[in-house]
Amino acid sequence: MPRVHRAFALIGLLLLFQNALAEKLRLVADAWPPFTDATLINGGLATDIVSTALARAGYASDFEQVPWARALLGIGEGRYDVLVNAWYNEERTRIGQFSGEYLLNRVRFIKRKDAPIEYNNLQQLHTYPIAVVRGYAYSQVFDSDASLQKVPVHSFVMAVRMLAADRVKLTLEDELVARYYLSRESAKVRNSVEFVPKPLSENSLHILVSLKNPRHKQIVAGFDQAIAGMKADGSYERLFKQHGM
Repeated sequence: MPRVHRAFALIGLLLLFQNALAEKLRLVADAWPPFTDATLINGGLATDIVSTALARAGYASDFEQVPWARALLGIGEGRYDVLVNAWYNEERTRIGQFSGEYLLNRVRFIKRKDAPIEYNNLQQLHTYPIAVVRGYAYSQVFDSDASLQKVPVHSFVMAVRMLAADRVKLTLEDELVARYYLSRESAKVRNSVEFVPKPLSENSLHILVSLKNPRHKQIVAGFDQAIAGMKADGSYERLFKQHGM
């Protein structure tokens, strides 16, 4: 390749990188510690992984914490660029593009200790009111089961307190998230509930990039490549250790 062509190619690559840097992505998530929370180090484990990967892909970012329903609405309307902590479901593909998996969540039911509830299949739970966080996707089979008595609430904290007060019979959440919140609840609440042995599902965690952002395909591709690089060079594992996990 002639030198002048190489020079123009290099300039083009530099301009692309500068454009990526100039585009400060608006990251959003709800409070979901230890994964996403503005009060934790670098916004929590998931926020830290996502912002680090995006930076390696050439994107600066800002993080804002809002309620889950507002975060989803903002992605759909283009007010935010990247939802940090999204489980896959088909409906969300209408508003954003999913990345590959960058974390794995294990979702478990929680019941009162004095409740003789067993779970081997969802049909066993059809007679029990179950507190669910409004707007969350737990698993395809759970979300699509119209026979389940789902009681929408604003947060897991509300759900587990309703459970302890016997206003619902079950709730569910990622195990690490549930343990985080339960460790901060009163002994009365904490000691009155327990995990059901069998998990509902293991859900892959993704970023969801707003389709309103014209660079959504490039952002996802860059993010996925950066995550692969972080896993290869050990920086991914180091972030887990920094967050005590």
